[in-house]
Amino acid sequence: MRFKNLDLNLLVLLSSLLMTRSVSESGRRLNLSQPAVSASLARLRDYFGDALFVTYGRRMAPTPFAVSLAPLVDRAMADIEALVSATTAFEPETSERLFRIGASDYVSLVVVSPLLRRLQRIAPGVQVHTLAPSEVMLQALETGDLDLIITPEEFLSSDHPSQLLFEENHVVVGWAENPVFDRGLTEEVFFDSGHIVVEIGKERRSSFAERHVAKLGRQRRVEVTTASFAVVPWLLPGTRRLAVMHERLARLSMEVLPLKCAPLPFPFPAMRQMVQLHRSREGDPGVIWFLDQLRQVASDA
Repeated sequence: MRFKNLDLNLLVLLSSLLMTRSVSESGRRLNLSQPAVSASLARLRDYFGDALFVTYGRRMAPTPFAVSLAPLVDRAMADIEALVSATTAFEPETSERLFRIGASDYVSLVVVSPLLRRLQRIAPGVQVHTLAPSEVMLQALETGDLDLIITPEEFLSSDHPSQLLFEENHVVVGWAENPVFDRGLTEEVFFDSGHIVVEIGKERRSSFAERHVAKLGRQRRVEVTTASFAVVPWLLPGTRRLAVMHERLARLSMEVLPLKCAPLPFPFPAMRQMVQLHRSREGDPGVIWFLDQLRQVASDA
């Protein structure tokens, strides 16, 4: 189909090239041969009057013009996907819809896991796919590859609607035989102890907890780092290390591991855990239903 002399199928390829910056990878994703991708790219270059991508080594770099097109292409693809998937009704009892969400392993344990148990009863055909937080999570929301993301308020995109899902407190967790819990956990003891911290994604971004501990301006001994919130409790038994953990995750962990927890020995803000969806999904009956299920599960956690 053409619109103003542009084959709209080429937008799908352009979107993939902007994401992968690879002819071969885009061909694999779209089930096209490399010559077919190259020929379509040539047509795009001819239409826009710009090289769009410059090859260096085995990768391609977008031109400044292509970079300027990226948000427009992302928006168009997301809106088209919303259009073709739109229905006037959603029947959870018979639906086999796949919902794609961005969520950390912590959120998967405390919210998604009970959600799946709930869906097994009321919507057994519904499927859920989760994507862990990374540098591309917001991009996946922008392109429509995700229906929604669940993230602390400070990591939201300013371009899409969001709402509070729940608030989370943080606690200090350690091995149940760690003597600091019997003596009383003071601020001095906290900073004198060894710690386990979480760093997120390839860029090793600090978590909400680590950002706010860092604002206190005091040094502490970080002895272990991990990319997983869910792994942290398993690293504590048999050591005198401490970890600042989400209270919901700490409660779950103490059911299966020899751990104790204590309040943080200094003022600490509650974390506002938000759910954000692409603006084109606001009127989607399925997404509206899914959000309602999330809210009910979060309120019971």
